[in-house]
Amino acid sequence: MKINRVLNNNAVVVKEGNNETIIMGGGIAFQKGKNDLIDQSKIEKVFVLKEESQKFQELLSTVPESHIAISEDIISYAEKRLGMKLSNHVHISLTDHLSFAIERSQQNIKVRNKLINEIRILYNEEFKIGLWALQYVKEQLGITFPEDEAAFIALHIHTAKVDNNRIENSIKIAFILQDVSERMLEDLGVSVDKNSISYHRLLKHLEYAISRFQEQKPFHSLDQEMIKVIKKNYKKGFQAARKAAKYLDEHYQILFPESETAYIALHLQRILENI
Repeated sequence: MKINRVLNNNAVVVKEGNNETIIMGGGIAFQKGKNDLIDQSKIEKVFVLKEESQKFQELLSTVPESHIAISEDIISYAEKRLGMKLSNHVHISLTDHLSFAIERSQQNIKVRNKLINEIRILYNEEFKIGLWALQYVKEQLGITFPEDEAAFIALHIHTAKVDNNRIENSIKIAFILQDVSERMLEDLGVSVDKNSISYHRLLKHLEYAISRFQEQKPFHSLDQEMIKVIKKNYKKGFQAARKAAKYLDEHYQILFPESETAYIALHLQRILENI
């Protein structure tokens, strides 16, 4: 394979016909130029990004190589820990995000993540990867990020994990869960430890229900007798759940059946009992 364009010491573009392939590897382009042959033994990663190839090339040409290397190491660690290959888009999104975060930190600009608790609960494995990434950045660059940054990294990893380039949807779900859960707890008149198992279960159930609605999959069913029992025995929880379901429909166009409202009431009842 011949080099068509050198992006940096560790990345080149190879062109075959109308197709461009980005090849990465440590020192793969050192003292190389156009039409030089690639050392096959140095190839570590190969990308065919099609529509976003130009954006990735621009990123590799302009972002400091140390930022790219750290991002790639984080991605490799995530893939190994999760036991799966992430979407190629993460090589663009995470690298771009991480480089900007490093620049902000160097300028002493701090960005808070208001959804950190929800992200920690919903995407716990990805959040742990984010914490590892923070420690790795500190070791490599001497930069200390707050845990908020672990949550941002977790979102990028999760989005790549489900092979969906729309990180906005992951953020939207986390925001909806924060919004509706806080409203339900306010209706119940209680304050809850957001690290408690019962709260974790509530959020995970809500996430699961919203995902099923978005994917147009059937909800779990409860027979009418069971729903009547829940309505009678867990009045406070059911009222809060029904009010939340109405709020979801009016503000987010997410519609839950009554059986799903009853399930949520059970989670709210468990929170009340634990308190």
